Amino acid sequence: MLRTAFGFIVIIHGLVHLLGFVKAFRLADVSQLTQDIAKPTGLLWLLAASLFIIAALCFLLKKESWWMIAVPAIVLSQLLILIYWQDARFGTIANAMILIAAILGFGAWNFNSMARTELKSLLAPTISRKHVVTREMAASVPPVVQKWLERSQIIGKEAPQIIHLQQTGTMRTAPDGKWMPFDAEQWFTTDRPGLLWLATVAAAPGIDLAGRDKYENGKGHMLIKLLSLFPVADAKGKEIDQGTMLRYLGEVVWFPSAALSDYIRWEQLDSLKARATMTYGGVTGSGVYEFAGSGDLVSFQANRYYDRKGGATLEDWHIHTEPDGYKEFEGVRIPAKLAVTWKLREGDFTWLNVEITDLHYIPSME
Repeated sequence: MLRTAFGFIVIIHGLVHLLGFVKAFRLADVSQLTQDIAKPTGLLWLLAASLFIIAALCFLLKKESWWMIAVPAIVLSQLLILIYWQDARFGTIANAMILIAAILGFGAWNFNSMARTELKSLLAPTISRKHVVTREMAASVPPVVQKWLERSQIIGKEAPQIIHLQQTGTMRTAPDGKWMPFDAEQWFTTDRPGLLWLATVAAAPGIDLAGRDKYENGKGHMLIKLLSLFPVADAKGKEIDQGTMLRYLGEVVWFPSAALSDYIRWEQLDSLKARATMTYGGVTGSGVYEFAGSGDLVSFQANRYYDRKGGATLEDWHIHTEPDGYKEFEGVRIPAKLAVTWKLREGDFTWLNVEITDLHYIPSME
């Protein structure tokens, strides 16, 4: 609705510029314009009108590059308004509104361009290693993990090298903070472990946060921008490398065949628990998986760095599943609903609730 209304405003603003063209070529009586307009200038009014209308149509068609047309239109329009200020000065208000929207459009385009470049790097083709998960392969991990893999229904299926999923959920940034809805898209790679998470968070009416979490070549990087323009968080370094690796390790529950990767080592702790240790890119991290008697995952717990004003501290970080939140995607049974909680000395801080709404496994990169 807002998109349609704004597009309509831009079209009307563009059509108003046609009055300058009509006045210059004396196609009709334009009493609103008292100043004389030369024919060459009238053509400039026509050009401005055309640019605004094209920009509006691109905006309505959800073309990210619409702002590239809108900005020249605004500049040309405002120059003409300054020349004919007496008659056209109120057009400055519309130009200012469209300029603000164009700046936001640039932010979204720039953020999404970065994301596309990073995704291309993450999914860069590697040597394809097609293989079907067999019981003999699963026998290399402890019995409690074998039971989980059987329960996940991956035996006899080809192991994916790319995983693409859609998420929805709510998050908050502080224990007493308000819950903010978000939608996200995420990719994983397994041959070279990596992830790219792109989210749009509704921080307030009309105000969104664009979030990107990346793990590639053993390095992590979290970036959050207000309105896709203004950095709110830009975190990288050894603590982020460790934390993003642990995120990957915990989210293996969505593509269980990766549990058999050579960069993950398993150790059974008791009949329902096993420790997973991941080593990649010079970084090592470990966490404990707890399973139900049925083989379903109950939780994943690890010591992860928690950002504090005085510096990051290692804290218990838990991923919890919902017993009724399991779903099958392409024949694989996974926990589609998760909650993420920090077990802090001040008390538990559940900051994320997420649900997988769609998931695709891509067996090999070719």
